[in-house]
Amino acid sequence: MQTQEQTSEHSEQQTNDHKGLMNRLRHYVQGKPLKYFTGLFAVILAIVMLFLPSPYAIQMPGPTQNVLGKQGDHAVISIDGAKTYPTSGELLLTTVNATGVPGYPTNSAEVILAWFVKRMEVIPQEVVVPVGQTADEYKKESDSQMNESQQAAVAAGLALAKHLGVNTSGVSVKLHIEDIGGPSAGMMYALGIVDKLTPQNEANGQIIAGTGTIDAEGKVGPIGGIDLKMVGAQESGAKWFLAPADNCSQVVGHVPEGLRDVRVSTLDEAYKAVVAIGKGQGDSLPQCTVQ
Repeated sequence: MQTQEQTSEHSEQQTNDHKGLMNRLRHYVQGKPLKYFTGLFAVILAIVMLFLPSPYAIQMPGPTQNVLGKQGDHAVISIDGAKTYPTSGELLLTTVNATGVPGYPTNSAEVILAWFVKRMEVIPQEVVVPVGQTADEYKKESDSQMNESQQAAVAAGLALAKHLGVNTSGVSVKLHIEDIGGPSAGMMYALGIVDKLTPQNEANGQIIAGTGTIDAEGKVGPIGGIDLKMVGAQESGAKWFLAPADNCSQVVGHVPEGLRDVRVSTLDEAYKAVVAIGKGQGDSLPQCTVQ
């Protein structure tokens, strides 16, 4: 057990050590020019700023999903009230992952790194989302767009299947997909519905990716991030990519090596393209060109 005298000596030693440290620090500071500390402060400020939230968003290729397959234990497309048919091919919907949007913040260091990564794109946040939009508002809007897209895909898919001779009376379609928002998967959902309801093995072993909005009448509309979606498609093994005609200006010059784009304006055109690709006749299909 320490005596009172030992405790006093220990405290005095700590005080002396502290004074010695302060004296050494004072001598060090007095020996440096003002511009040294100005530079040091600038370095510290720059490091702090690197980890502050950035006004930019980062986009990169997201995961793909075969709409003819399963996500987890659930079929992406479930159909009741009609016979369905298997296929040996894949129809891939494509996505884009983004940070720097509400609920998914990014900092300046990540943005600077993304500038040097070829498969990433850096864009101002206001190009992606409205200024001031909250995370809840962003999610609700994304989910709403997805729900509307799925409803339109079901309507368009059943309409085309009926045109192809399928009895669609009383047919019920459910789409199961998680962690994907927005309207851009509409065309691929609709193609998957038609493929399942028709006996023809349309894709016939081919991996065909694509993107595009769809309305109830089967018109294919433009989407964002198509260059990144083509990269994701190529990385997932796709050899063919169905691209909305209204996106052709963003497609030309950005098609990855080994991927062939096919220009489509309607669900009927997209379906005929899948059939042609499955028959080995894809080379004759129209590509995007510069207008």
